[in-house]
Amino acid sequence: MFYLILIVCFAVSILITPLVKKLALLIGATDQPNQRKVHQSIMPRIGGLAIFISFMLGILLLKPINQSSTAILIGCFIIVITGFCDDMFELSAKYKLIGQLAAACTVVFLGNLQVVFINLPFGGQLQFGLLSIPFTIIWIVGITNAINLIDGLDGLAAGVSSIALITISGMALIQGNFYVVTVGAIVLISTLGFLFYNFHPASIFMGDTGALFLGFIISVLSLLGFKNVTFISFVIPVIILGVPISDTFFAIIRRIINNQPLSAPDKSHLHHCMLRMGYSHRQTVLLIYAMAAFFGLVAVIYSQARIGGAIFLIGIVILIIEIIAEKIGLMGRDYRPLLNIMNILKTSAAKNRP
Repeated sequence: MFYLILIVCFAVSILITPLVKKLALLIGATDQPNQRKVHQSIMPRIGGLAIFISFMLGILLLKPINQSSTAILIGCFIIVITGFCDDMFELSAKYKLIGQLAAACTVVFLGNLQVVFINLPFGGQLQFGLLSIPFTIIWIVGITNAINLIDGLDGLAAGVSSIALITISGMALIQGNFYVVTVGAIVLISTLGFLFYNFHPASIFMGDTGALFLGFIISVLSLLGFKNVTFISFVIPVIILGVPISDTFFAIIRRIINNQPLSAPDKSHLHHCMLRMGYSHRQTVLLIYAMAAFFGLVAVIYSQARIGGAIFLIGIVILIIEIIAEKIGLMGRDYRPLLNIMNILKTSAAKNRP
């Protein structure tokens, strides 16, 4: 029954996406090309509605329940309405943030979903106390925006989200968290159906309707799957979402250095940098998929490692992220401290070679 309903959701997502495309063109929910955009023609951009409708069908048929499920669904409606309004009317960053905070607060207060404490690896607990509420809200809003920021190429956000959902659902299955498995599988199947039309060359964009919804549900599922566990385990969702989180982190640092508002758009995100390096649209998307899959694999290995091995693995991952960021110019072409040190050592070794 479970697999049959997933097949139905997949079919509905495929069948309803063309209808959503027609609706977008009819009501003027389109994305106009400009100097910051990669696409060259007018594109319908409320494709996320197809994902959400398919998702809601799966929820109604499978009826996954936990103590936060009602609040999560209310939060989903709030975030989808926020994204839809932005796709229609180009909301300011302030109003988008209000919608995201409303959705996050619904889950935190109505659903009582909070990260209260983390068990430390060497004994004891890190109690968040009053900070548990802002910490949880910041996590949800942060991941929601991280997914939204990488939605810059055909199929990119949908594919990266799908890889994250596979990893989160798979690890939740190992832990016996069947609510996360069920909801994650429904979102995954609904997204894959939409990706059929969204992969390059795309005929429809998911828009903020889809990107905000995917970011929101992924952030919530990651909390449900890994909350109140060890410090080592809590890092798992951070690793799983390594691509959008690191891209967002470097974007924030980049804007601080350049004295720009955090909400200021630019063309220095991961996918922009890779396009400038000469990769094609499709190659860039597939390479970022590979990066996301790498982080998912690292998360699985990390979850099975002992404390020492886990900390060592994190160090290696951070080193790799920094090298890639410098190599492709995420912080600007002149920001290459680690690569400069490596070149100095390489030159020094070459001079000392007999």
